[in-house]
Amino acid sequence: MNNGNGIDLRTALLFLAGGFGTYIAFLHPAVGVALLVGIGVMTLLHLLLK
Repeated sequence: MNNGNGIDLRTALLFLAGGFGTYIAFLHPAVGVALLVGIGVMTLLHLLLK
């Protein structure tokens, strides 16, 4: 998808989502903990279902 000019659209979207999630977690620590648990569960399921 990327022909060597800049970053891939998926990479830019991941950076944007990560930055937004980090900002929200910084403002509201309880939301940050919930996001961390959710990401951990999804990662574990992803590894188990491979």
